[in-house]
Amino acid sequence: MRQQKKGERKGVQRQERPNVIVFFTDQQRADTMGLHGNPLDLTPNLDRMARQGTHLQHTYTCQPVCGPARAVLQTGTYPTVNGCFRNGIPLQRDADTLARRFSSAGYDTAYIGKWHLAGEDPVPRAEQGGYDYWLGANVLEFCSEPYHTVMYDGDGNARQLPGYRVDALTDAAVQYIHGRDGANPFFLFLSFLEPHHQNHLDDYPPPEGYRERYTGRYIPPDLAALPGSAHRHLGGYYGMVKRLDEALGRLMDGLKSMGMDEDTIVLFTSDHGCHFKTRNGEYKRSGHDSSIRIPGALWGPGFNGGGEVNELVSLIDLPPTLLDAAGISIPGEMQGRSLLPLLRNPATPWPDDLFVQISESQVGRAVRTKRWKYGVAAPHRNGRDHPDSDSYQEEYLYDLAADPHELNNLIGKASHRRVSEVMRQRLLQRMEEAGESAPAIEPAPEQPGGQFSVSEREAQE
Repeated sequence: MRQQKKGERKGVQRQERPNVIVFFTDQQRADTMGLHGNPLDLTPNLDRMARQGTHLQHTYTCQPVCGPARAVLQTGTYPTVNGCFRNGIPLQRDADTLARRFSSAGYDTAYIGKWHLAGEDPVPRAEQGGYDYWLGANVLEFCSEPYHTVMYDGDGNARQLPGYRVDALTDAAVQYIHGRDGANPFFLFLSFLEPHHQNHLDDYPPPEGYRERYTGRYIPPDLAALPGSAHRHLGGYYGMVKRLDEALGRLMDGLKSMGMDEDTIVLFTSDHGCHFKTRNGEYKRSGHDSSIRIPGALWGPGFNGGGEVNELVSLIDLPPTLLDAAGISIPGEMQGRSLLPLLRNPATPWPDDLFVQISESQVGRAVRTKRWKYGVAAPHRNGRDHPDSDSYQEEYLYDLAADPHELNNLIGKASHRRVSEVMRQRLLQRMEEAGESAPAIEPAPEQPGGQFSVSEREAQE
């Protein structure tokens, strides 16, 4: 007879391989988290998950657009490699997705929620990324409303789910988990629309009564300093974040009640942030931290007690991390790095910068270190028609130590010429590593730059 292990609940058999859940939000700023300084207690469940597990303190998307960011997370490759460099480009039908990787390792796979990687709704089975179970919509904001959730099953049949949209998706996820036979571990990708705006309303509609809790209370410094829509929209946006956190708590409670909390890895992250029309005419598609910095936390076997990771983590690092945590080999074509070696040994070498591709609003590129942010744009390229360019112009340089909210653009300043040179070389190297050809980058026109020049050491930070 099998002996019960220490800490194991009676009647619950531990699995050899962990289940894996991705709890994926849409357009969520990192500073909605209490752990990132938000004073409104929006994310007690996420904060607890991050404290118990591993908090990825500096997590960034490598493409601040819905579809391209999802393609990165499904394939572990940059949009210029997987082809989905803007919204509306379907993921290749035979793409080597996370679903196919987990399935080949004996996992049951499921997708619930927003997909944004197909050409139509309902999503044809051939464009469902290889997931076994499907309950989703390509563009959920177009086929549903906050209290009218419509998605489609794997055969294209419409399903209307009750409740506020966040709750409807969460209920579907819990029902999927509870209804399985348990023969195989599972990989579940749960993809919410919230806290993305409802497009046709240009509004962030929270559950009834939630907008009033947060309107007029806390405005992050970057939004307070710049004209945009934050004063009008933050109350609803924060209400959506609060409901998402409550949904996370319900999902974790469900795992515990089913005896799966010790066998399941949960990743919480988002596709991009939200700058509320402060950096361009809409909410994302910008290289600023308000657009690219996202929440990041991992919980479960291999991550509990991991503390806080202070290295710069990109969205492209998360697919290999999930595979590695499940004991699945990481394919050579994936362009990110697993975090597990870093968690096991903090001395493990890790890049001290990260790379961002920007599309639709522009053909742009950016590189970020802990200290500096440097960005370029192709002035004669349309970001909807072209994934890249052979020439760019310098657009911005920020000293994030002195100017964390990116309000003082230093590009072209004589005092920071050396910093621009160093960051330009970093960007070129990153572009080549991502599979792009090295372009020409035209320096910005020189401007007067203050009394003191930045030292060589500071330029390298």
